Amino acid sequence: MTTEPPSETDHPGREPDDDRLLLARMRRGDRDALGLLYERHVRPVYWQAYRVVGVDADAEEVVQDVFVTAWRRRDDIHVVDRSVLPWLLATAKYTALNHQRRRRRRAWAELDENVASIHPGPDDVVVADLVLERVHEHVRSLSTLDQRLFSLCVAGDRSYAEAADELGVTHGTVRNRVSRIRSRVRTATEDLRGPA
Repeated sequence: MTTEPPSETDHPGREPDDDRLLLARMRRGDRDALGLLYERHVRPVYWQAYRVVGVDADAEEVVQDVFVTAWRRRDDIHVVDRSVLPWLLATAKYTALNHQRRRRRRAWAELDENVASIHPGPDDVVVADLVLERVHEHVRSLSTLDQRLFSLCVAGDRSYAEAADELGVTHGTVRNRVSRIRSRVRTATEDLRGPA
């Protein structure tokens, strides 16, 4: 006599492989479902983050951010082939890239502070003001879209993905335009602060 393999319903405590049930529970406010989703997908999300940041502690921080984002944006998550993993991996990639950008900004800010404290001079404030004035003058000459991108991604801390969503353009458009804006601002202020 042959027996059928146990079905998903034979194990009431076990969730089926289909993430849609967990997502439906999350959308009803069930935090336990988020925990189960975490257990199911934490490893690939971690490795996606690690590939970008390259440091274990940073990758773990990114993973936490990804699952916090998943909870916060649970109504916006898209399921692909009965899984939320593609959404989690894309979110991990962008979160990790943003994490890297913030780290670089902090490192540059610390470097600027260290240099300023080591070599303070009366001209520093004047030069900084001139650079800032030149930057504002240059930004005013940009297109409306580029001005918004400068405000969001260069002066602000929005990610490229967030700016793309807000402005209704592609991620690639934001990346290319912000790169061009940064380059133009550097060129416009080079004579005041010296080459980078």
